[in-house]
Amino acid sequence: MAIPRSSYYDKHYRQSPALIRARQPYLVKNIFTGAAIFGFAIGVYAFTIRAVAQDEFEDVKVPDKPTQPPHAPNASA
Repeated sequence: MAIPRSSYYDKHYRQSPALIRARQPYLVKNIFTGAAIFGFAIGVYAFTIRAVAQDEFEDVKVPDKPTQPPHAPNASA
């Protein structure tokens, strides 16, 4: 059973002129929307990196190194 082919694409699955004409009014708006979303994501990423880079982590207590490592049971028989 074959998948029915859309009339907006030719036999090589390229866009037909009708599809290009139908999408043309939205092209500029979609580019601006995509650029705005991309810019927002980059802004959040940059803000997060700068906020974390300023933290010195002085309030985090690091446990002392154990004096003797735990002994693993001998697995060789």
